[in-house]
Amino acid sequence: MKRRMVMFLSAVLVVCFAVAAVASDPPSDERKRTSLGKYVTALEAYEMWKANQDAVKVLDVRTPQEYVFVGHAPMAVNIPSKVWSGKWNAEKKSFGLEDNPDFEAQVKAKFKTDDVILVMCRSGHRSAAAIERLAKAGFTNVYNIVDGFEGDMVKDPESYYDGKRMKNGWKNSGAPWTYALDPQLVFAPAQ
Repeated sequence: MKRRMVMFLSAVLVVCFAVAAVASDPPSDERKRTSLGKYVTALEAYEMWKANQDAVKVLDVRTPQEYVFVGHAPMAVNIPSKVWSGKWNAEKKSFGLEDNPDFEAQVKAKFKTDDVILVMCRSGHRSAAAIERLAKAGFTNVYNIVDGFEGDMVKDPESYYDGKRMKNGWKNSGAPWTYALDPQLVFAPAQ
């Protein structure tokens, strides 16, 4: 029993030191900041998860459609913080999203409020908003993956990639990603 306790405490310390060692500075984009003040890049997030796969969780808060058709981190649990509304937004020239009213309860069903959770969306904005919701629900150790899954847009009119999400992000970092679905991880709305 004493040996198990020592091993458990050692594992906790390793996670704490690993988390402290990779945490990034606050992002310059205020929309990616959170009240918890915990940030990592996609590559840092992958390294954190790889260092302690049992203790570090990855949460993808994009819509199930993004998770399925754009790809996802193979270990990421998909619980959307926003869902497709089906309403056209003429100003943004896209379909709108609305808050998933069950988001906090769905996250609590998968994770403990003191788990180390790395949250990702497309580019770091939705994940920051999702973290604010989780913080209000009592979660304390939640990090924003500031460059998200797809990354930031290239802003260079001379570049072939101008306006495309090819600058940083999980998908562009060299971290593993997939289209393959694990029914234990992909979001399945209640029928």
